[in-house]
Amino acid sequence: MTTPSDPSLSVIMRERSQLINLAYRLLGSLTEAEDVVQETYVRWYAMSREQHEAIESPGAWLTRVAGRICLDLLGSARVRRERYVGEWVPEPLPGRTEWIAGRAGGDPADRVTLDESVNMAFLVVLESMTPAERVAFILHDVFRYPFAEVAEILGRTPAACRQLASSARRRVRAAQAPVAPAARQARVVRDFKQAWEAQDIQALVGLLDPGATAVSDGGGLVSAVLSPVVGGELIARHLVEIAAAAPGMTILERPVNGLPGLAVQQDGVTVSVMAFEVVGDRITRVWGVRNPDKLRPWTTDPERPTRT
Repeated sequence: MTTPSDPSLSVIMRERSQLINLAYRLLGSLTEAEDVVQETYVRWYAMSREQHEAIESPGAWLTRVAGRICLDLLGSARVRRERYVGEWVPEPLPGRTEWIAGRAGGDPADRVTLDESVNMAFLVVLESMTPAERVAFILHDVFRYPFAEVAEILGRTPAACRQLASSARRRVRAAQAPVAPAARQARVVRDFKQAWEAQDIQALVGLLDPGATAVSDGGGLVSAVLSPVVGGELIARHLVEIAAAAPGMTILERPVNGLPGLAVQQDGVTVSVMAFEVVGDRITRVWGVRNPDKLRPWTTDPERPTRT
């Protein structure tokens, strides 16, 4: 078994960041991604030194194992989400400066690289794919793994994996909207924040697309609307009701999955994180995550209870 003094330890631990990034994109959950990486390393350390030496590329081995674990989890996730209370939204990621030390952000290797492949709209599209499509697409199109290696993870031929990635690519293209430049998104989100703080329904309606959709994820642990709210005016009225019922609410501009978003705090603790899709000068989609299990990287309160 590899020991802490073994020089191969540093070699395989350098793969941790890549594995976290891969697993989060495949699962949409940082918590599950961390569990996958932990299990991957458990399997590595369970092998003998002779078995380690027989592995030509430890990084490729770790990726294959992590990919297979994720594939299994994606299959079971569909069943679990059928039992999920309300809407399921991917776990939101804070910006680098907001990442709280002591959990995922304590080790730079555990941070997820924030790019277009982790924005909320992209992750939501991934949720519409089959597990095999998602694995093939993420490994090939995002991480540039050749289809021969993808085939080893999926247990299919390279040609079949190519078809899976192509099908996934079509889904992404069909769902893509002409997203506004980052500076414009930031301005629209800032205006949204100010209108919400002022409880100005008309200003909110002006910022929301008439056909906008808002989804809230409470996971059955906290109050949340159980089905999507459709229509700019309905969303605006719902937001004003929330603000009126929580006079101590503080709304902060924060990056969410690499794009402008908002964090809502009560008594200094983040209780909701909101991500947006901005097309032109209007917000077309809002994702609000209230499930406390998905907000652990955001909370500054070390005494906040967690589920086991």
